[in-house]
Order: sequence, then C-alpha cells, then structure tokens
Amino acid sequence: MAFYDNIKLEKGMYSNGMRSFTDILEELDPSENYKNTPLEGLDAYQRQLKRFDIKTGGSMSDCVSKFFQTSDSAALFPEYVSRAVKQGMERADILGDIIAAKTVIESMDYRSVVSIPSNDDKSLKPVGEGAVLPQTTIKAGDHLVNLQKRGRMLVASYEAVKFQKLDLFTVTLRQIGAYIARQQLDDAVNVLINGDGSSAGAGTVSTVTSGTITYDDLISLWSAISPYELNTMLAPTDAMTKLLSMTEMKDSKAGLDFHGSGKMITPLGAKLMHVPGISGSKILGLDKNCALEMVQSGGIIMDHDKLIDRQLERTSISCITGFAKIFPDAVKALTY
Repeated sequence: MAFYDNIKLEKGMYSNGMRSFTDILEELDPSENYKNTPLEGLDAYQRQLKRFDIKTGGSMSDCVSKFFQTSDSAALFPEYVSRAVKQGMERADILGDIIAAKTVIESMDYRSVVSIPSNDDKSLKPVGEGAVLPQTTIKAGDHLVNLQKRGRMLVASYEAVKFQKLDLFTVTLRQIGAYIARQQLDDAVNVLINGDGSSAGAGTVSTVTSGTITYDDLISLWSAISPYELNTMLAPTDAMTKLLSMTEMKDSKAGLDFHGSGKMITPLGAKLMHVPGISGSKILGLDKNCALEMVQSGGIIMDHDKLIDRQLERTSISCITGFAKIFPDAVKALTY
C-alpha cells in the first residue's frame, strides 16, 4: 500500500499560516518519492483525490457528495473549492502582465518602498577617481498600502448541490474567481492612475486633437515615459475601437495577428490589453517591469470548517490584495 493511503486528513491542516493545505500534504507525502512510478506528475493533493477515487472533471466526474463519504475525504473539499476559484482567477487575470512584483504578507499592514529618481539620477555620468558616486534613495512609503477584501458569498445548501456533478460545480466556482480577478484589476488600474497615497498619480499626455488618437499621439506617449520602456498599454473599450481603426493597425502583419490569434499589437510594439474598467478618455502606458507591486494577504480565504461540515449555506470566498507604485514615472496616461 502506498504511503499516501495512510495520511490522516483533518481541519487543522488548513490553519498553518502561510502554508496551504497542499503544502502540508507535500511535507507528509513528497512528490519526489513518486518519480518513475504511475503516480509521477501528480501533486500530493491529486494523490489524495486518487486515494478516494474522486474525479473532479470530465464527463465521468463525480457528484459533490463523493467528497463527504468519510471525514478524511471531506477535508479535501475546501482545497477543491480553492483550486477551482484560482483557476477562474487565472483565466480572467491580466495582472501578471502589468505587475513587476508580488508580495505575500501575513498581516493587514504593509508599507512598500518608494524611489523617485530625478532626471539627473537616471543618467549614470562618469565619476572621477575618488569622487562620490551619485545616490539612489529608497525609503518606506508614507502610507500603508490600501488592502481591499474582494470576494463572493457562496449561498447553497448541501442538499441542493450534493447530487450536482463536480464538473458543473467547478464552472460556478471558476466564475467566482473571475469576478475577483476583474475587481483586482480595477483596483490596480486605480492605483496606476491616482497613486497609492505615498506616490502621485500618473503623469498625463494629451492628444493633439481632442477626441482622436493618432500615431503621433502614441509617439508622444512613448517619448513621455522615457527612459522607461513602453511595453504595455491598457485601454478602455472606446479607446480600443479608436486604436484598431488607425491606419497603422490595418497593415497586413497587424491584421494577421489580430484575426489569427485575437492578440492585438500597437505600432510601437507594446502589448495592448482591453480594460473596460478604465474611466474617462485615457490610455495607460507603462513599463510593466518596474511600475506596480501587488500585495496579497495570504491566499484564498474560505470558511473551511463550514465546507468540511457540509454547511455550505453562506460560505464566504475572498482574497485580500492591494497595490503600490514602485517607480511612479514608469506609467503615463494619454488623454484624448
């Protein structure tokens, strides 16, 4: 009998600070022990699903009640919910394309670092022998990063869902994750535009003619963000239609990319992303490598006790995150 068949599963495995349920399982049952075996490629949690013969996806997926056949298998249910929500967040998430760093903390208080170099600081001039090197000042922010709790309340009795297929139930959980990811994106965009309290909002560049966007206007945005690299552009729906109507976006290369993959490019080579939550007539241009920090307090937060005890009614699923600017000048707003 394999070792994973003998692990005792319990609620306390969800109360270990920064370590997840899967982290605890991996300590008890390391995946490296299964190299060159039929179980290679499965993590510790997936091996537990196999132990209890629980199939969470596909046409042959089990019902929700399969998790609650024993007290041990019931302890697997919160992790299933967490993974499904994370999948939804990842599918709807574009934060990975705009954040330079992600910091996970165990508290509700966090101060980021701030560095606001002058134009002279950005140029490394020759230094004579014995002379003092120019300085880059890094200090703690004047304000705590504003952390927001975003989530949904899952309202469903065990009797209502116990005979539902896990494959279908997963779709609902993924949608909850998608809602959370979209709201986190709006929070990130708000910090990019208005600042985080310790740093100012995005500098603005205006188009030559109000209400229109031309190639020359994009050049102005590219120039304003220098010496940072303009590699990412965020645009609301109205701006997207104007950009896609530009002559420079109608050449054969742009057309092939857009029609073939749905991925949009700009004449300047920056990655263009549709963000409906941007209010007003503006496009954000930024250097994704140094503009924004994402701060997250723990992971997905759930009432695991209720989930394990089959009390699904009014179970909260949430995530606490905030955002801070790293180099404020690494983002500019083009207003039209």
